[in-house]
Amino acid sequence: MLVEGISDWVALEALAERRGRNLHAEGVAVVPIGGAQSIGRFLNLFGPQGLDVELAGLCDAGEEGDFRRGLERAGLGSSLTRADLERLGFYVCVADLEDELIRALGAARVEEVVDAHGDLGPFGTLQKQPAWRGRRTEDQLRRFMGSGGRRKIRYARLLVEALDLGHVPRPLDGVLAHV
Repeated sequence: MLVEGISDWVALEALAERRGRNLHAEGVAVVPIGGAQSIGRFLNLFGPQGLDVELAGLCDAGEEGDFRRGLERAGLGSSLTRADLERLGFYVCVADLEDELIRALGAARVEEVVDAHGDLGPFGTLQKQPAWRGRRTEDQLRRFMGSGGRRKIRYARLLVEALDLGHVPRPLDGVLAHV
């Protein structure tokens, strides 16, 4: 599975564990590619012109074009639609992974997770900043997850662990089901 970053990798590994799967034992590797702009290089390495392994992937909506162009250049289709991407095993998060998880859990539940891990104070500080005052809590949480060093990576696992397995975001479930 080719994913943009480490938080995607952590979330997929955590979801697989929750579903009783051991990806490593199944011969599945989740590979953070260091950003969507690197997709072509990884498709060249692992795709039809390279090792020719079965591929899947996950990207943010803003990077869907990079993934689409990379898949097309790798010979995996032309004029690919989102449905085509999904048939190939590549799923797109509506905005990004954090948005998917926040929407699946709901803002109140995410705040409970943030509180349980000692970050409610720093989150409150962000909410008081003029640029974030009065904004939707979901938007504030997304910003909070994306700031502060490795917070995005840490909360990827914590939010997946808090999910009701009946309400897993579609892109996460889709890519995991594909492999």
